[in-house]
Amino acid sequence: MERGRGRARGRGLQAAQRGGNRPGSSAPPQPQGAYPRPGLPPTVAPSAQFGGAPMRQPVPPGWGPRPATSEVRQQHGGDIRTGPPAPNQATPVPPTAQPGVGPSGDVARGGNGGVRGRMSKNEILVTRPPHMQTKKGVDGKGILLRANFFELVSAEKWTLNVYHVTFNPPVEDTRIRKKLVYTGLQQRNVSGYLFDGTVIYTPVHLSSTPTEPLEFVVNNEVTKENIYLHISFVSVLGDGNWQYLQVFNIIIRKCFALMGFSLLGRNYFDSKLKVTLAEHNLEVWPGFLTSMRQFERSIMLNVDLSFKVLRLDTVYDVFMECQRARDPRHEFLNKIIGSIVLTKYNNKTYKVDDVDFSQTAASSFKLRDGSDITYIKYYENRYKLHVKIKDQPILISRSKPREIRAGMPEIVALLPEFCSMTGLTDRQRENFQLMKAMGDHTRVNPGERMDKLLRFIDRLRGCPGAVAEVKKWDLQLADKLVEFPGRVMPTEVLYLKNNLEINGGEEADWTRSLRSSPIYNAANIDRLAVIFPRRMESAINAFMPMLEKAAAGMQIRIKGRKFPIQEDKPHNYLSELDRVITSQECDMVLVAVPNNSGDRYNAIKKKCYVDRAMPCQVMTNRSLNNKGLMSIATKVAIQMTCKMGGAPWGACMPKNIMVCGYDVCRDTANRGKSFAGMVASMDEGCTQYFNATMEHAEEQELSNTFASFLVLACTEFRTRRKVLPDRIIIYRDAVGDGQIKYVKEHEVDTIKQKLTELFYTTQPLKMAYIVVSKRINAKIFRSQPSQRRDFNPPPGTVVDDVITLPERYDFYLVSQCVRQGTVSPTSYNVIEDTLGINANKIQRFTYKMCHMYFNWSGTIAVPAPCQYAHKLAFITAQSLHRPANSNLSRSLFFL
Repeated sequence: MERGRGRARGRGLQAAQRGGNRPGSSAPPQPQGAYPRPGLPPTVAPSAQFGGAPMRQPVPPGWGPRPATSEVRQQHGGDIRTGPPAPNQATPVPPTAQPGVGPSGDVARGGNGGVRGRMSKNEILVTRPPHMQTKKGVDGKGILLRANFFELVSAEKWTLNVYHVTFNPPVEDTRIRKKLVYTGLQQRNVSGYLFDGTVIYTPVHLSSTPTEPLEFVVNNEVTKENIYLHISFVSVLGDGNWQYLQVFNIIIRKCFALMGFSLLGRNYFDSKLKVTLAEHNLEVWPGFLTSMRQFERSIMLNVDLSFKVLRLDTVYDVFMECQRARDPRHEFLNKIIGSIVLTKYNNKTYKVDDVDFSQTAASSFKLRDGSDITYIKYYENRYKLHVKIKDQPILISRSKPREIRAGMPEIVALLPEFCSMTGLTDRQRENFQLMKAMGDHTRVNPGERMDKLLRFIDRLRGCPGAVAEVKKWDLQLADKLVEFPGRVMPTEVLYLKNNLEINGGEEADWTRSLRSSPIYNAANIDRLAVIFPRRMESAINAFMPMLEKAAAGMQIRIKGRKFPIQEDKPHNYLSELDRVITSQECDMVLVAVPNNSGDRYNAIKKKCYVDRAMPCQVMTNRSLNNKGLMSIATKVAIQMTCKMGGAPWGACMPKNIMVCGYDVCRDTANRGKSFAGMVASMDEGCTQYFNATMEHAEEQELSNTFASFLVLACTEFRTRRKVLPDRIIIYRDAVGDGQIKYVKEHEVDTIKQKLTELFYTTQPLKMAYIVVSKRINAKIFRSQPSQRRDFNPPPGTVVDDVITLPERYDFYLVSQCVRQGTVSPTSYNVIEDTLGINANKIQRFTYKMCHMYFNWSGTIAVPAPCQYAHKLAFITAQSLHRPANSNLSRSLFFL
């Protein structure tokens, strides 16, 4: 579809559902003032005000040159609107949309319907091998389960029909087009439809025969001329088509608005049920996350609880707190840049990208008609808000490309006084009482969660407006959660020294078995240097005997030597570390610190891991004075021996296998770069690991770094074992749904190509590549009708049917035991598999690897290599900001 040449461009289903097109409720404009920056030449920036004429603005550093206004119109189609329609413009029809479909049925890539460099939203990626007959496992005992999904019930012969609309004479304004179609179809009693400016989606036939075109005349209230509309049939969408599912998602979101929910960001929350934590200056808003798609047997709606934590303090409150700092402006920028703020006058969220100190609330900007107005006067006229502080600076938020395409201005200016902070600060997260109070409302047990989900459906079915909206489409949602059978896999047997067998039982926890038993492989620490400030000497004197005693019970030998320092400043620690390590008086250091100061912790870790290649254990004064000191000493002893190459337990593993983990974390000091953490098992029992960290630019998160690491890992494996691995299993985290296609077509193919060229020239490469997803909205409940309540399913519960996807080789696994709240399953998507084994063995092995994380004497939510990779990437991005010394690549130093 051409842009800006006499034909209106559809903005897509998602774009049109956002505000700006509903009768009487056009999106509220955001004041756009000049954005001066000292020392930068002024340039023309597009759409930096309410109306058509551009304002002169400089280019913010690092944002690159901006196109002229005419260029933006060519790129995005028509003027970029930031305010309500002009008085002589027609009121738009209700929000409807879908990526434009032309007469041929091809999906247009304009607007929000296209994805640049990612999987198109209009295609459903098939990763299930075509030869696979079943992806179901068989091991384990049966269990009755329910999940937070509701089946969509439609008429037996329900279809979604696509029609293309042409206008004669042509009408360029999409809002006027929608008004014309709305008027014409209303005259024909057609109410259930979506229109994006070019294409109509409806479950009914608009004419007597499906393919017969429909024509009618509607008067354009703006120009007072008659417009001839020609509506021609295009196709019927199949029930697995992405547009087909998007229609349902839009209908559900419209129902949220009709039910009185408030849209905060991209999700809906119920302001009527908000909870105020006055003593902590917070509000907790309950809400719901929903999505609808085709599952194994039917289309279902996934509904999960969501909570928005809002702080009652404003950005201006934060600004005033920073005035007590040595450099108030620098302190404020550090706290506010990157934060998400909420403007309660329109319930919208914005990311703060910069602060313009050269402007204040008393500054002026131009309205659409060219007149000047101050921010003070604008907020008074538009929102009936009185600005109390005239000299407050202006917050700058830069809209995302998809928001600009949907009509948002490129730069949004905000007043700190009217912006509420969202999220929690580090200090708040460390406040035990605050987190407990918040958890009382957000940590919902399975029975309570089930009740809330069922009440939501009852509320939806009892809302007249929502019922009428759904009835237009001849649809209905089931009134109960989907129920299905699952399996609980057998308990895994673990081994300590001398083949002593242990297992965690039904709760998959073997902590007690470790306290007085010899561990699987002990790494002794005969020269432990203990560095601590003088004022913590009594705590160290009490802890060290306990540490040595706990270690001895597990047959680990630890001998410590004390090195006190006078003060607890970072440079005192670093000087003593340099002296002790240089004199070769230690194999490992234990550093005691008075508190959780990030600067001190980062400096110590950087000195040990980057400069000196020295294993390091940091302990706070709070831990050293804990009542359960013996329990802490046991965990510290295990952690320390693992950092030196030991392993507390082992398991029976397939022969000659290499298991890899990969994760990515963004650098906290430089948001433009990320670190990939990668680990690979080296021994027969998957207890020894080779690791590496690689830095790459933000746009290269899905680059070739993993392939390069696997070459190093295979080389190391062959050096140690004198043979290449027979099978390689890769667990890959940090992959969104939109990135899977890129990973499969580029990352996986590059890995296969490099490993085949360098190693597997005479034998086949047997490899499985499994995408691991923890942040999912699926919840699984153990259904026990006899007790009339639901519980968390036990560890080892696997689901490979009903709520899985037909186009994927996937399964859900609940591997950890959760005693508070509702357990979240982990999703596994096998996008490459040449191992030659069945789905049952993949599931069993994945559960086995969830037992092998040595920092916790129980199962965890993901396979151990995945968690190791995350820990490695996290400490690099948070503390080191550069890869660790390569001499540490053969240990789990990052635990």
